[in-house]
Amino acid sequence: MSNSWWELQILCEQVLEDSVFWRLEKFGCRGTASEIKGHACLVRGYLPQEQAQLLDLAALSLWLRQDALVLGMSMPAMKWHLIDEEDWSSSWKTHWQPQEIGDRFLIYPAWLPVPANSERIILRLDPGLAFGTGTHATTQLCLESLEMRLGFAESQAVVADIGCGSGILSVGAVLLGAEKVYAVDTDPIAVRSTRSNRTLNKVASGRLIVEQGSVDLVMQMSDGPVDGIVCNILAEVIIDLIPQMSEIAKPNTWGILSGILLDQTKPVADVLEQNGWVIATLWRRQDWCCFNIRRG
Repeated sequence: MSNSWWELQILCEQVLEDSVFWRLEKFGCRGTASEIKGHACLVRGYLPQEQAQLLDLAALSLWLRQDALVLGMSMPAMKWHLIDEEDWSSSWKTHWQPQEIGDRFLIYPAWLPVPANSERIILRLDPGLAFGTGTHATTQLCLESLEMRLGFAESQAVVADIGCGSGILSVGAVLLGAEKVYAVDTDPIAVRSTRSNRTLNKVASGRLIVEQGSVDLVMQMSDGPVDGIVCNILAEVIIDLIPQMSEIAKPNTWGILSGILLDQTKPVADVLEQNGWVIATLWRRQDWCCFNIRRG
């Protein structure tokens, strides 16, 4: 039974898709996928059986209903069942297709043949059990922000990816021209996933250095402060990490922070300003925001 997984299925209004993704991520789902069903959206989430009991799933269903009520939407319908590990691995993959992001990226599932000719930067990805496929609004906002920072000129930038997940932002930064990326995550599964995707995209291990840990480890790994910081986690975690991010920054360091809901922007902005950061732009996609920041 230790290899069994919960498959959660949530049928909701399309405008609730991002809210459901956020709730599933916070609940601890290791993989998510969605598809359009007529005028509705079917979101799937996957997590190990040992991670949640039936009462936990019932509580999640209640949270999803409350989220919808707050937004004035009809309540989603949620159901769940157990599947074997092999079944979960193939189930969500069938719903994930190549996706263009921003002006330059094409996120390409590792199990599909790569097109011979593409004008876009092909970022091959097999997230495994780690967060980050490019389908979530926060990941898209971060990749688009990286394009603006790294995509149109030679760059010698050294970047820190805090909470690297699948490694999609780390690999993306290298493919855009970053000289070196230090990627850290407290989850050993994410570390393995980032290393795997580093190899998949033929990125040298010396150019993308991945270790288990957090911001404090970046200073030990690097020769000094970094030029850029990307962090796509959750707002409450970002708030706690901002003082440490400031310690690895130069006077001209830039940052890209996402995983932040609209109603969480003020507390994040307040802590940024208290720690000497200036908010250059605030990008929004549906209910999610991405801070593009720089040192004051």
